[in-house]
Amino acid sequence: MKIAILGAGRIAVHMAETLAGMDDVEAYAVGARELERAEAFAEKYGFTKAYGSYEEMLADKEIDLVYIATPHSHHYKHAKMCLEAGKNVLCEKSFTVNANQARALFKLAEEKNLLITEAIWTRYMPSRKIIQDIVESGVIGEVTSLTANLSYAVTEKERIRKPELAGGALLDVGVYPINFASMVLGENLKDVQSSAIFEGGVDILETIIMNFEGNKMATLQSGVREISDRMGSIFGTKGYIQVQNINNPEKITVFNQNHEETASYFPPKQITGYEYEVRACKKALEEGKIECPEMPHAETVRIMEIMDGLRKSWGYEIPEVY
Repeated sequence: MKIAILGAGRIAVHMAETLAGMDDVEAYAVGARELERAEAFAEKYGFTKAYGSYEEMLADKEIDLVYIATPHSHHYKHAKMCLEAGKNVLCEKSFTVNANQARALFKLAEEKNLLITEAIWTRYMPSRKIIQDIVESGVIGEVTSLTANLSYAVTEKERIRKPELAGGALLDVGVYPINFASMVLGENLKDVQSSAIFEGGVDILETIIMNFEGNKMATLQSGVREISDRMGSIFGTKGYIQVQNINNPEKITVFNQNHEETASYFPPKQITGYEYEVRACKKALEEGKIECPEMPHAETVRIMEIMDGLRKSWGYEIPEVY
């Protein structure tokens, strides 16, 4: 499978490093807004082709899958370009600015019979199944609640500071705790409440409370100005689970009702963690699918709707790029 990267920024570097460590896919092309930048990227990370415009790259008939590595604000525009050029798409999270954009892309992909999926890596990682298996084993009893937090001190980054780049904490880091809660507690959400702190027109810290059917609750926090412990805790009637780093789980520990550690699990060694989403795309394409079961289109839309509702409650409207 020949993969192209649209955009040559920081997140593109992580994907390039991933592809370099994989033997079942090819780092084929990179496209940037300046040819010199694309050429430097291609030379450094071993790509075959470099293009000085996205349009020129998308005209290359050899490309099997395009990974979109541009800011959230431009995901819709660039994913649409890819689909219209007949390319399958792996689009970095958050998938789009809002649910309407996501629905439009999924409709277009269906019309063209092309794969498109959201690259939220925690949905594809082996750690997801490890946590799911522990919960389903009943060792901590019935799961009733969870907490999760994720914050990084990244306010100096342009994509975080600017509303026109869909800046703020929610789309950049808040999406992870929301997905963490959804993977554990499911889709039957009754109510969402939140409070956010804004600086410079964007959300920099938020606390989110999600109430689920069956009297279950998730309490989440995300931010972009402080360092958090990135912990996730899943509480049950007979014990609890602690997940060290919900953004890329490093250790998963089980405790009994006496707070005694009864088991610990370590996810397998990885290249970067991005390889799982790439392999999921490869498998889906081989099976003729237009979505990955790890992150179905409907789930991406549902998560986007939750975030739309949060921003609406805060009075934060992100300008759309079409």
